[in-house]
Amino acid sequence: MPRSAEKTRKQILDGAYQLFRRRGYSRVTMDDIAAEARFTKRTLYHHFESKDQLLAEVLAAQHRLAIQAFNTFGDRLSGSPEAIVKGMFRELAVWADRPRWAGSGFTRLVIELADLPGHPARLIARRHKARLERCFCDLLERSGVRRAAELSRAIWLLSEGAISLILVHGDQGYSVAASEAATTLLRSHLDKHPTSGRQSGSVR
Repeated sequence: MPRSAEKTRKQILDGAYQLFRRRGYSRVTMDDIAAEARFTKRTLYHHFESKDQLLAEVLAAQHRLAIQAFNTFGDRLSGSPEAIVKGMFRELAVWADRPRWAGSGFTRLVIELADLPGHPARLIARRHKARLERCFCDLLERSGVRRAAELSRAIWLLSEGAISLILVHGDQGYSVAASEAATTLLRSHLDKHPTSGRQSGSVR
């Protein structure tokens, strides 16, 4: 792809992401996206045949960025499984404290597209959530947790629930409650399946 075309596509994707993030999918038109990206609507349709395709590519691009961010986040987690779990919810609280925080864009868009099970954006969102859960599972495995997939799914459920309830109530206390519940789950799991002794100073 010529460099100028690649730059144009990125500018469109960035503009569309900002609008979808702030206003959702159904309330944003291609005219809105053209104005945000500072291109004509004809240019938009030259690069993206529909708003559906544009949304799918926006989420695919955000998926790549989110995985990179999670890997960086993983680099900061070290020590025991309990330290990793508490660290994840501590980071959630910091993230949720940002001005105009709007929760998980992937979750919000999938809810909006609930009546369109075949929409390409839903497939990307499903893969995204599964990949993040797998990344968290990898962190637990590297700290020595046995049968980490079972535990990571339960803790990830608490994380997603906390994100949704913080958004609904504007109360970051849900991250604390989720952290305490996750720690209880972790301790119960470790009682049944003691760690393999592979802990190190870093889980990376």
